[in-house]
Amino acid sequence: MKIAMNMHVLVLGLLVILGFIQSQAALVKYTFVVQENNYTRLCSSKNILTVNGQYPGPTISARRGDTIIVDVINQATQNITIHWHGVKLPRYPWSDGPEFITQCPIQPDTRFSQKIILSDEEGTLWWHAHSDWSRATVHGLLVVSPKIGTNFPFPKPHADVPVILGDWWKNDIQTVMEDFLRRGGDPAISDALTINGQPGDRYSCSRPGTTIVNVDQGKTYLLRMVNAAMNNIMFFGIANHQLTVVGTDGAYTKPLKSNYVAISPGQTLDILLEANQPQNRYYMAAKFYSSNPASQFDNTTTTAIIKYNGNYTQSPSEPNLPVLPAFNDRNASAGFTSSLRSLASRDHPIDVPLKITRKLFYTLSINTLPCAINGTCAGPRV
Repeated sequence: MKIAMNMHVLVLGLLVILGFIQSQAALVKYTFVVQENNYTRLCSSKNILTVNGQYPGPTISARRGDTIIVDVINQATQNITIHWHGVKLPRYPWSDGPEFITQCPIQPDTRFSQKIILSDEEGTLWWHAHSDWSRATVHGLLVVSPKIGTNFPFPKPHADVPVILGDWWKNDIQTVMEDFLRRGGDPAISDALTINGQPGDRYSCSRPGTTIVNVDQGKTYLLRMVNAAMNNIMFFGIANHQLTVVGTDGAYTKPLKSNYVAISPGQTLDILLEANQPQNRYYMAAKFYSSNPASQFDNTTTTAIIKYNGNYTQSPSEPNLPVLPAFNDRNASAGFTSSLRSLASRDHPIDVPLKITRKLFYTLSINTLPCAINGTCAGPRV
C-alpha cells in the first residue's frame, strides 16, 4: 500500500513538472514571403531574392524550448528552401531545409509551413536559403533567449546589436554560380564585403547607407554576429574596444577577451561590447582571412560605425580603424578558434563522453570533374 502511494505521488509530481515545462514553452509564428526586390549598392542596382522585402532578412526571436512555425510563401520565380542553421531538430528533420535531402524545394507560387523545434539551443543562430546560391541574400538571425525565469550566464546586456557579415556581387548571384560551375574553378571575387547588408563608407556610393550603431557610454551591448559570407573566414574588430566572446553557435562559452575575432562562414558568435571609451565615433570593421597564397579573394574592408550618444564635438576626421590581423595570419585565426571553451557550468552542462568506445575513419573527396578534352575551364585535367 505504501509503495503504491509513493508511486502515485511520484507520477503526480512528474505530471506537475511536465506541465510546468510545457507551460514555459511557446508557439511562435512567422510569415516569410520570398520575392525579388530591387536593391542599389556600389553605384548600381539589381534585383535580389529577399524575405519580406528585407536584406538581410527579418530576425526570428524565440526562447529556449519554444516551437517556431514559419509559413514560407514563395513568390519568386525559382525554387527555395530555408534552413535553420544550428537547430538540432531532434527526431524531426522534415523542416531542416536542404533541398532534395530532407524536403522537396518550395516551388514558385506555392507555400509550405516549416516547424522548428528548439531543444537545448540558446544564444545566436541564423537561418538561410539552402537552394543554389540563394543564401547570398536570403538570410537572417535566429535569436534564442533564455527561458522565462532563467538568466544569461553573464550580466544582462543593455540591448542586442545584430552584426551580419556578408559579401556582395554587382552581377546577378545566379549568374555568378552558373559561371563557376561551368568553368570548374572558384567563384568570381565579390565586389564588396558587407555589415548588415551595407558595404560601408570606404566603398563608392556607400556612405549614405553605412550601418550606424548608437550606444550609451557605460552600458554593455550584446553583439549577435553571423558570418553569412559564402566561402571565407573573416576577421572582425572595433577600434579602441575590447570584445568579450560569451557564446558560439547557440551555446555559451567561457568568456574570452580579445581585440578581434575570427569567424568562419556559417558560424555565429555572441560578443559583449562595453561602451567604455570617450564619446566619439569608432569603426567596426571586417575583412577576409585567406591561408592560401595562390587563391584570389576580396581583399577589401567593410565598415560600420559605433556612435556614442550625447552632446560632444565629433572629430572632423573619419573614425580610426581597428587593428586586424593580416589577411594570411594563420596563427591569429587558429589561435582565436582554439581559445574558445564551452561554458560547462551547472546550468549549462556539457555531456562529453570520456571513454572512447569506437574509432571512425573518414575519407573525403573533393568531387571535381575533369575538363572536356578540347574544352577550356579552370578544373583539373585528366
